[in-house]
Order: sequence, then C-alpha cells, then structure tokens
Amino acid sequence: MIHLSNSSMTTKGRLLAGFLLPLTIVVGCSVQDKPAQVVARPVKVFRIEQNAVAGARSFAGEVRARIETPLSFRVAGKLLERKVDVGDSVRKGQLLAILDGNDYRLAVQGLKAQLASAQADSTFLRDDLARYRELLTQQVISPPEFERHETAYTTARERTAALEAQLAQALNQLTYTELHADRNGVVTALAVEAGQVLAAGQAVVTLAQLDEKEIHFDVPEHRLPEIKRQQEVSVSLWSDDKRRLKARIREIASAAEPASRTYRVKATVLEGLDAALLGMTATVHIDANTASGIAIPLSAVYTPQNQPDHPLVWLIDEQAATVKSVPVKLGETLAGERIAVEGVAPGQLLVSAGVQRLAEGQAVRLPAENAPAKEGSL
Repeated sequence: MIHLSNSSMTTKGRLLAGFLLPLTIVVGCSVQDKPAQVVARPVKVFRIEQNAVAGARSFAGEVRARIETPLSFRVAGKLLERKVDVGDSVRKGQLLAILDGNDYRLAVQGLKAQLASAQADSTFLRDDLARYRELLTQQVISPPEFERHETAYTTARERTAALEAQLAQALNQLTYTELHADRNGVVTALAVEAGQVLAAGQAVVTLAQLDEKEIHFDVPEHRLPEIKRQQEVSVSLWSDDKRRLKARIREIASAAEPASRTYRVKATVLEGLDAALLGMTATVHIDANTASGIAIPLSAVYTPQNQPDHPLVWLIDEQAATVKSVPVKLGETLAGERIAVEGVAPGQLLVSAGVQRLAEGQAVRLPAENAPAKEGSL
C-alpha cells in the first residue's frame, strides 16, 4: 500500500484548484454576459382623434306649472259640496266649493237686529239733544245737564258705528263660505271631500296656471357649476323625444336636498306649451359651458398608489414599442365611457386597457394594424 504524505496531498489540491478556477470563471462570465430575454406585453391601444368633443348633460325632469296655488276657505265650517274634480279647467270667479253657512247667516241676522236698535236709540238721543240745546240757550237747564245728554248721544252713535262694522264683517264671513277661483287654470289636486269639517286656511283645491310652465329637475352638486341662471337649454318630452323645445334656466336652489344631496333647478319652457302637459316626464339637455377638446376611454386613465391625485396615461412610442407615463388633467365624463382630458395631443397612441400592469419604459406588443413597419418590408 502506498501512503502519501501531507505535503503531496496539499500539492495535488493546489494543482486541482488551479485547474478548476479558470473553468469556473469562464462559465460564470458566459452566463452573466448573456442578455436577458425581453418579453413584450400585448396591449390594447387607442388613437386620439383629431376632432374636439363638446360636452353635454341630460337630466330627467317633470313638467310643472310655475304658479300652483293651494286655495282654501277663509272661515271654518262643514264642507257641503265640491264643484270640481282633478283635471278640470276653471275660469276666474268660478265656484269651486261651498261651506255650510247657517251659523254665519244667523250671526248676520243678530247683528242686523242689534244695529236697528242702536240706530233707533241714536236717532232718539240726537233729537233729544237738539231739544236740550234749545233749553240750554234759554238757560232753563244747566250746562252739566246738557253735557250728560250729549254724552249719551255720542255713546249711541259710536255703538251704531261699531255694529255696522261687525255686520260688514259677518257679511264677509258669509261670503267666504263660497270658494271661487281667483284666476284661470286647471285643478291639479283636491285635499277634502264633502262632509268634512274644515279649519280656516286648510287647503281645499290646488289650482295651476297654464300660461307659464317649467321643468323641475335635480342636479348633483358636482355638476352644479356647469349650470347658470338664464342659460339657454333644450327640452324633449318623453311622449315626443324627437322634438326639442327651447327653455331657459330660471331658478337654481341655494341649498341641497338633505336626503338626495341634489339641487332643484327650474327651467322655463319658452315654446310648445300646449304639448307640454302638466306632469309629463321630460329630458333637459344642457351643453357644457366649455368644450372638452379631447376625449379618451376611461380605462386609459390610472393613478399611482403613492399619488392618487395625479392621473396618468401610458403614451406609446410607436418606433421603440415602449410606454411612457404622461400626466393629464381630467375634465367631465362623457357618454360611451369616455372622459375629457388635457395634456395629450391628437394623433398620439395610448394604452386603453391593462394600464395598471405596465411599468415605465416597458416594451409592449402592438396590434398588427398599429405595429411599426419593419425595415426592408414592402
């Protein structure tokens, strides 16, 4: 058996290490020097069009009368008869409802009797005062005696005047037992029925004027800056959506509804009043105050997680087939899942889908119709 010394083993290990070290370096360099294979991600693209897009808004509303007044009796009583129904057209002065007026007629009769008695007393005391004036002139009676008769006549005269005023008031109350239309219009609501006992001022009939009509619609708070008073708008009725009627914004509520957080807006209808019947559903079309120059798909916009208030889009370098993030300013949302933006130009190519999976400078694979032509190709 051959025994090797420690010195000989050490020498052989050094020789083996010297042989393997260059081989390892060569293999390592060959692996590192080999370039990593770049994978191009397929994307869906959108070409920005040349034409500008004008923004417009549509809101559903209801046709209402501008002046719609609840009418009521000025006195209390039992309703005997109602002369109209909902939808009836009425003329100014037409009788609408009647209260039981027996109590008011009795009050008038009582006051008439009291007034007749007071007038008789006043006439007697007036004539009596004339006689006592002659006696005072003849110094038959004393001045205090004359003043006593003069005071009695003044009291009777003033009592007569008071009863005359009370009688006039009772006659007015008797007149108030009949409810008449104060203008031409149409009945839109009834709140009572015959036999019901009413309080003074309780609503009985709601009367709407037909000479002025308007559209009431609600606007969310983020759309309120787009609407101005006296702004011209167009209205289409659901019964005839092909016809557009002119209208003008008359009123914008100063406070939002607590439940819906929307603002009530009223637009006066300027034409087609006969076609716009009360209660009809209408659509109010409002053009935006400013034109939104460029519109892109909503799916093309994204926001980084660390900057949620900075919207971006991926702009494609068509020659290098890479993407670059570009900040944009968002405008109003448009129909067809589009949005108005500023910061890009017509003709540029954007990524319209899968924007969250891209990185800055990443290579992308464009659709065949958008891919750049290869050199030497026909």
